[in-house]
Amino acid sequence: MTTLVLPPRLTASAESVRDAAVRRGLDAVQLPDFTVPDGLRAEHLHAGPAFADAVAPALGIAPLEAPADWLARLPRERTRREVRAVPIGEAYGLRRPAFVKSPNDKGIRAMVYADGSRLPGPDAVDPATTVLVSDVVEFTAEYRLFVLDGTVRGGSRYGERGRLALGPLAPDAARFGAELLAAHADTLPSAVVVDVGTVADGWAVIEANAAWASGLYTTDPDTALDVVLRAAGPHTALADRDRPFVRGASGTE
Repeated sequence: MTTLVLPPRLTASAESVRDAAVRRGLDAVQLPDFTVPDGLRAEHLHAGPAFADAVAPALGIAPLEAPADWLARLPRERTRREVRAVPIGEAYGLRRPAFVKSPNDKGIRAMVYADGSRLPGPDAVDPATTVLVSDVVEFTAEYRLFVLDGTVRGGSRYGERGRLALGPLAPDAARFGAELLAAHADTLPSAVVVDVGTVADGWAVIEANAAWASGLYTTDPDTALDVVLRAAGPHTALADRDRPFVRGASGTE
C-alpha cells in the first residue's frame, strides 16, 4: 500500500490532505516525532521543511521546491517590484524599508524591516544565508495556485490587503497563472504552489512554495493531493526534469 507520512502536529490543511489520501486508498501514518521508525516504508509526505529534512532522506522521498532565487529571476512585469536574492550579510546594509523573507523556509521572518539593522544578526544567522529582498507593495488580493505539469489545477483566495480572506479562485488569477506558466514552467518543478495577487498596477507573482508544505485554504483537497503526491514522491520515480528541484540539490537552496 502506498503510504503518506505526516508530522506529529497536523494543521487543518494537513488533516484535509490526510483525509483525501485515505479516501483514495493510501495509508496515512502520523509520526510521534521526527524519527523514522525501523521498518517504516513511505513514498510521500506532507509536512514542514524541518520534518521533511529529517525523514525524507531515510525514506527515499524527493521533496521538490523552487530554486531559492526563482522569484528574483522573474522579469519585472511578472513581479511588479524589484526582488533580489542576496546573502543576509549583504542585506544588513539596507538603509530603507524592505520586505525580507527566506526563500523556501521560515528561518527569516517574512515581514517589512525598517532597514537592514532590524534583521536577525550574525550571532543568530549565518551571514551567507540567502534571503529575498523586495520593494514594499500592497497586495489587494492574494491567491494560491496548485500547479501540476505546468497547469493550474486548482486554488483559492487567501488574503485581501494583508488580512486572511478565504474565497474561491478568481478566473483572472487562474488566467494570470496560466500566462506565467506558459513562459516560465520550465523554471519550476512539475508540482509546486505559486502565490499571485493584485497590486496597484496589475497582477503580480508573490512567491513560489513547496506543495508538500503548503496550506490548502479553500482549495479542493483531492486536487491539492494530486500536486502534493508528485511534489514529494519516491526518489526512484523522479523525472529527469525534476532532479534539479529536489530540496538540497544544487541551485535550490
